[in-house]
Amino acid sequence: MLRVLHSVSNMARAGIETMLMNYYREIDRSLVQFDFLANKPAPGEYDEEIRSMGGRVFVSPGLNPLHFPRYERFMADLLHDNPDIRIVHAHNEAMGYYALKSAKDAGIPVRIAHAHSTRIIRDYKYPLKLVCKRLLPGAATEWWGCGRDAGIYYFGEKRWNESGFVVRNAIDVSKFAFRQEDRRRLRQLQGLDDCFVIGHVGRFNEAKNHSRLLDIFAEIAKTAPDARLVLIGVGELEQAAREKVRALGLEARVFFLGQMADVSGWYQAMDCFVLPSVFEGLPVVGIEAQASGLPCFFSDRVTDEVLLSPRAQRISLRADNAEWAGAILGAKRAEADRNQGAETVRQAGYDIRREARKLEEIYLDMAARAEAGTYGRK
Repeated sequence: MLRVLHSVSNMARAGIETMLMNYYREIDRSLVQFDFLANKPAPGEYDEEIRSMGGRVFVSPGLNPLHFPRYERFMADLLHDNPDIRIVHAHNEAMGYYALKSAKDAGIPVRIAHAHSTRIIRDYKYPLKLVCKRLLPGAATEWWGCGRDAGIYYFGEKRWNESGFVVRNAIDVSKFAFRQEDRRRLRQLQGLDDCFVIGHVGRFNEAKNHSRLLDIFAEIAKTAPDARLVLIGVGELEQAAREKVRALGLEARVFFLGQMADVSGWYQAMDCFVLPSVFEGLPVVGIEAQASGLPCFFSDRVTDEVLLSPRAQRISLRADNAEWAGAILGAKRAEADRNQGAETVRQAGYDIRREARKLEEIYLDMAARAEAGTYGRK
């Protein structure tokens, strides 16, 4: 059996981790098994499910530059003690350099850098991340991304055009397909029968731009008393969002639903989906929302690769709140068949069952070529 070690922050319920679990559940685990290298000590919500499927979760010393020698020793011991790990696949953006450089030094022949975003958050590690971003391509043998824009940002246009590879953020399409009965039941249960429900799924952080979303909703609320905003997720900026809702006097119309193991039911209950991100790769939630047949409104900072459905559009972040509100309220007036969403997403190539088979074959082929001594840089 081939084991692939995925380097992540930790296996919490977030976009990258959800994408990985989508693939993990569908691959033939008698042939390819996933393990996870968590670079944060906090347990992840997916840890128990991972172990139930035969995967392992290893916790590293963390991505601290002062501890890099310790990190390399940890990785050397881990890979020496687990020789069935023959591929290291890093999802930590620039900081994936730590795992890939350590794997390179340990003699792992197949090392995948996977880009998931189009910008680096300016936190206290920003200078370090810039250095790691520059070094990242040289530590990898494969340059993958969720889409074109993310790959170009992390690996450069020339390298991406020559050797980049897109792994689609595929989903279980049937799980998100529109279900009228589920919609009716949940809306009735939540007292939303006669409401226009605007939905958002995403971590409360800088990238997702909740503050702007609330400004847009406040504009909508001026002329649409039946409008409600549903926010699904948690994060460091949640309290700031709650305070802003109070300041806007919208407490009765904005719902904070927290973290959810399964958001598919809430997509049914929504009337449209809004994601005004300030930067983004190709968001899994955007694929899920389109599979449920929702009208979707993305900022122009979300890659145009997300536009799978004729009911999805991008709006400039430079557009004022009234323009955003007008477009969203247009969805309220439009009649459309939501039943077409699932097939649209499937035909676009985002069906996890099909994509998992492809990924499985790629892993096995790379490992076989490495074993035969014929694997090399493209």
